[in-house]
Amino acid sequence: MTPLFCLYRLLTRAFGRPLARHLLRKRSRRSPDYLLHQGERFGEPPADPLQNAIWIHAVSVGETRAAQPLVAELQRHFPDAPLLLTQMTPTGRAAAEQLFPQAQCRYLPYDHPAWTAAFLAQHRPRFGILMETEIWPNLIHACRQTDLPLFLANARLSEKSARGYRRWPGLFRPAMQGFCRVLAQSEADARRLAELGAATPLVCGNSKYDLAPPAAMHALAAQFRQRIGPRPVVVCASTREHQGQDEAELLLQQWRAYRGDALLVIVPRHPERFQNAFDTAQALGLRAQKRSDETAVAADTQVWIGDSMGELFAYYLAADMAFVGGSLVDTGCQNIIEPIACGKPALFGYSTYNFAAACAGAVAAGAALQVATPADWYAAVCRWLADPAERQRYAAQAAGFIQAHQGASRRMAEAIAAALPACAANRQAT
Repeated sequence: MTPLFCLYRLLTRAFGRPLARHLLRKRSRRSPDYLLHQGERFGEPPADPLQNAIWIHAVSVGETRAAQPLVAELQRHFPDAPLLLTQMTPTGRAAAEQLFPQAQCRYLPYDHPAWTAAFLAQHRPRFGILMETEIWPNLIHACRQTDLPLFLANARLSEKSARGYRRWPGLFRPAMQGFCRVLAQSEADARRLAELGAATPLVCGNSKYDLAPPAAMHALAAQFRQRIGPRPVVVCASTREHQGQDEAELLLQQWRAYRGDALLVIVPRHPERFQNAFDTAQALGLRAQKRSDETAVAADTQVWIGDSMGELFAYYLAADMAFVGGSLVDTGCQNIIEPIACGKPALFGYSTYNFAAACAGAVAAGAALQVATPADWYAAVCRWLADPAERQRYAAQAAGFIQAHQGASRRMAEAIAAALPACAANRQAT
């Protein structure tokens, strides 16, 4: 153990519980569901802990969805293995329970030595997979101590995040060396992960390209269109709030100038922002309705608030064009791949560090358009509304762009299955 890791363990032992309880109380002010199942976060077991399962940790909704095609490929290699899904957010847990009804879903304990050790003792997984960017030093150390093979899959690391990790090499380098294999999304991600200490990361691509809208989402999209009618639909999905800037408000302010018959659909990223988006639209003088009112959208309604979870594919499928949020405020962009996979012309803003490769590739392929400001977004939307042929040109590029990037889930599953015997041999040798 490095001195910094020893200090980290000491601090998490001493202050882990009060800090965790403070964090939960703070987050529960916006989302009361953070107060549910608290014991799991402190190492307490669920009623019947699942054992000998494939364990996948997906922190929130995006990572949970990204795990879906990987799970399908893993089940080809391990058809009889049960499935354990862990999350850190209530929305992630809800998504996991919806997408993986066959799995046991629970919260992963916070990174405290005793709590992580208790979690592993309760479940004794056959191997573990952390999705995307989850580097928890105590958890990884506990996996090494118990000879549990652990993988970092669909791994991404932005330059912004890498700079933070590089400040603490004595903590994160040993952690990165604790993975049996790191499976990166891109060459740039692999390079940054290797600089942190990962041993020969393998570039597999992004599993989110392997996602396809399920039949239920197509059916729900048809219901949405029936409620909306024949009007053009502009979806703005996963809008975020950052440092006092509300992305939904920025878009709604622009929409006040629109005089056509198109419907603007705002789908905030977090449920605690649903009512705020509705109130903002009304305060700006826009006629608004909510998806949750379960009524037809009136002909004079200008804004429809998508106040529901787990239905993003349906909103995209019902759209004529889509904007991906988290990009006109500096939160790095949400999943640009989903609307393109639905065959929709897509827009996104200036902040793209979470999906840098996908955003750059989509623009280069002519499957999406980047805008710098809310005013630019509005101008692009008006142009596309007036020129269906231009919309179709972007949509036509979408299928080829998605197809060219598929197969990451299969490659990751094959790499995991191939690495497990070597992982076991290495553990025995040490």
